[in-house]
Amino acid sequence: MPEYTDPSPSTPGDPLPVSRIGRRRLLRAGLATGGALAAVRLLPATAAGAAPTIAVRPPAGGYAPAPAAVPAAWPDWARFARLADGTFDEVADMQGTIDTLKAQNVSVIELDTVLSDWHTDAEFTAHAALVKTFAGKAHAAGLKVVMYYPSLEVISPGGEKGRSFYKNDQGRNWVQRSLDGKPNVFYGSVVVWVDPGDESCWVSPNSPWRDYYLKRIKQLAGTGVDGIWPDVPIYFDGVLTWCDASTWGAAAFTADTGLPALPKAANYNDPVFRRYVEWRHRNLLQFQLDIAAAGRSVNPDLVTFVETVSMDYRYATSIGLDGAYLRQAAGNVSQVWEVDILANEDGMRHATATDWTCLISMYKYARAASGSKPAWAFSYGWKADDASLVMAELIAAGCNPYEVKTPYKNDTTDAAMRTRMFGFVKANERRLYDAAPAAEVGVYHSSASRDYVGPGEGNGMYANATAPAGILDWWGGDDAAMSCTTMPWLGDFRGTVKALVYAHIPFDTVTSPGLAAEDLARFKVVLLPNLQAVSDAEAAVLRGYVAGGGTIVLTGPAPTGLDEYGTARAEYALADVLGLRRADPLPASRRTAFGAGVCWYLGGELPGLAYLRTADQAAGDRLLAPVREAAPPSLGLAGDRRIHLEARRLGAETVVHLVNFSNFGDTPTAFRTTPASCTLTYAVPAGRTVTAVTVATPDGTDPAPRPVPFTVTGAVLSVPLTVAQYSVVGITVS
Repeated sequence: MPEYTDPSPSTPGDPLPVSRIGRRRLLRAGLATGGALAAVRLLPATAAGAAPTIAVRPPAGGYAPAPAAVPAAWPDWARFARLADGTFDEVADMQGTIDTLKAQNVSVIELDTVLSDWHTDAEFTAHAALVKTFAGKAHAAGLKVVMYYPSLEVISPGGEKGRSFYKNDQGRNWVQRSLDGKPNVFYGSVVVWVDPGDESCWVSPNSPWRDYYLKRIKQLAGTGVDGIWPDVPIYFDGVLTWCDASTWGAAAFTADTGLPALPKAANYNDPVFRRYVEWRHRNLLQFQLDIAAAGRSVNPDLVTFVETVSMDYRYATSIGLDGAYLRQAAGNVSQVWEVDILANEDGMRHATATDWTCLISMYKYARAASGSKPAWAFSYGWKADDASLVMAELIAAGCNPYEVKTPYKNDTTDAAMRTRMFGFVKANERRLYDAAPAAEVGVYHSSASRDYVGPGEGNGMYANATAPAGILDWWGGDDAAMSCTTMPWLGDFRGTVKALVYAHIPFDTVTSPGLAAEDLARFKVVLLPNLQAVSDAEAAVLRGYVAGGGTIVLTGPAPTGLDEYGTARAEYALADVLGLRRADPLPASRRTAFGAGVCWYLGGELPGLAYLRTADQAAGDRLLAPVREAAPPSLGLAGDRRIHLEARRLGAETVVHLVNFSNFGDTPTAFRTTPASCTLTYAVPAGRTVTAVTVATPDGTDPAPRPVPFTVTGAVLSVPLTVAQYSVVGITVS
């Protein structure tokens, strides 16, 4: 970048003492919202002057909604990817790094070098030449390379006391700003990836940074890499909240919404603020689309995988990045989902069973929000055994594993474990990633309800927010308000997931942005936990689904009572389907026929939230009775309810995933793996014969499917099994 001299540079004072916390905890803990980052060296709004008076413009092309889905021919290497970090320090290290990863059954290298740092154009060009050399060596070894490049953060090594992007380049002009005008810049060791004395400057995608970044994306696309990995395009809230109120952001907000000004403060009673919450999702969506388009303009075969840190819980609200908005985007652009674990230095070793269902929920959300595209996802671990169980849940959900030891991303948890698990994926890739979903039950994830129903502190990533004795750097920071069990929308959603997992009922998540009739067509029943905020278009799709013969199950105190911006409706959007009006008293339960379908409304206590908190059998039965009526499952499992069952179909084969987390209970205990016995049953379709049953597992030395005994009594197949951590059962009929 060209040098820029600040006419009135600031000289920050010494930083206050801060604790060094891991990025994975910071990025999801919402610490700034809860006020836990008090000891941070920040620039006040006037430290380098108020926001400069500059010409403003919205980004080129404005803010288009996500385009309609266009089928893209995703290359097999991306669909079957097995990923790991391939950072090198010197040119001499390149070949050794590549050879090591290939021996571990890695197929795609995420190359993360020095691009987080502030570089001049000449420095960037010189480094791009090294990237080209690495890509050539990797390709010669039969591996693919995806280049990591932070999208909105610029780190200046030594920048607190010395020269920096904010003080001496365009950072001061291009920085994100909070609603009260403060620049999103900090110094010191606040986060694990910013060393003491360094500067972290978060820039606005609405500023000319966009053009600089896209120019450099094009430069990287010309190096021969196979893909671009833009890191977390977010309005970072680790030290400030509700950015981007920069002059650039204000102009873009007005251009997109027609509203004359940004909100003055975070206030959910203010319709302008609620509109700002939604606008930031689409604002960051457009930036992602522009990144992908820039890369493809140089190399049409280039793929883009955006590292996305926000999952199904409330963090997307505060940072603006809602991954589901990208689902229908045309072209080869998808996500690397940064799915977090409970503790940076303990992984999932002290999880509760409910925490495991939260992890399942996150991975299934990731798979759904990526649509028909590959869904790459982080597979964190602390030791080999917890790492392999986490990866089992990831694979069972249909995601591609990026294996890494928490909290960093440049090392494996265990080389032998990675080699074994990736070998299993390689041996079974067609069954894992070509099989079509078989679930007839959908669970609806409403982005608008997440944003506007019961807003408050905390993000709800997991259930247990209290660290077990002796465990440091716990995700929830011992703040009970962080738990999803305290949140009316998320708790009902997560409890619905838990009830289905415990009942061994296969289901898939359905995300709301861009909802279309075809998204619901394969389901017999769709659960709509605490669905309050919906658009007219969304309501029309749901109405059409029921009229055409589907079943929906709604819960909550104001079913479809808000619009997509959280504004109260005069009448429920689905009043006709519900058979209820706002003026009517809410019944404890109501079953209404509508067209050829059925709408269930479950009033009173939220059954999903109740089940999340206590696994109350009555709450579970109340929630799942309509499911069992509308979609009696063809698969069953006699065994511990903490065996997670997933089902897909590949030709004549039904592929059943079984993941055993039965050693986890209601309170955290030490990690262990104990094989669980169970019996899988399958209702054989009329006129069909079972010709083979096989089991494949990564838990042993041979990942290939092997035949196992089975019996057929009448029209019911029974397969006795013992599952250590993970088994994939194939049932073939003719």
